[in-house]
Amino acid sequence: MFTGIVQGMGRVLAVEQPAADFRRHTVELPEHMAQGLQTGASVANNGCCLTIAEADGRRVKFDLMGETLAKTNLGRLKAGDAVNLERAARIGDEIGGHLMSGHITCTTPLVRIVRSGRNISMRFALPAAAAPYILPKGFVGLDGCSLTVGEVSADWFSVHLIPETMQRTLFGTRQEGDEINLEADPQTQAVVDTVERVLAQRAG
Repeated sequence: MFTGIVQGMGRVLAVEQPAADFRRHTVELPEHMAQGLQTGASVANNGCCLTIAEADGRRVKFDLMGETLAKTNLGRLKAGDAVNLERAARIGDEIGGHLMSGHITCTTPLVRIVRSGRNISMRFALPAAAAPYILPKGFVGLDGCSLTVGEVSADWFSVHLIPETMQRTLFGTRQEGDEINLEADPQTQAVVDTVERVLAQRAG
């Protein structure tokens, strides 16, 4: 599990692709995130839970299977690109964001950036796979960041970003058209799916 509080940004050092549906990424982690890393531990890359295949100091290798490449933006990364990183939460950690599984629902394009002084809003397309779970003032995970949903329309939703988020995450360099990993809030998803199932059973 993760909290959606990005702990640092890493740099992709190398990408190996021995097959169309398999890649191995070598990522350099910030110094403060590299302590006590072990093979088999989980680290979220742009919000996607990946397992450490090899660890050598700050250099960590992750294997990306076909499903990960199909459902996330990680397959678009190349050497030199940055990624948002968060190590798995531990029992007793402060939950500064919201509980996230690291299982990406889908990707969605950033369609508009609105700047007004120090206030920044970003508008994203509302994908059908996530639409039932994107609610005003609800939670959403975007590239691993726990964010509060602002406005929601029939085909887009927005979030409002503080300067700290812009400085410490990839959102400071994101541009319109970029594909962003989206994780629907698991608790919202559970409630919505349960209510829909119960209503369907009653109607049937």
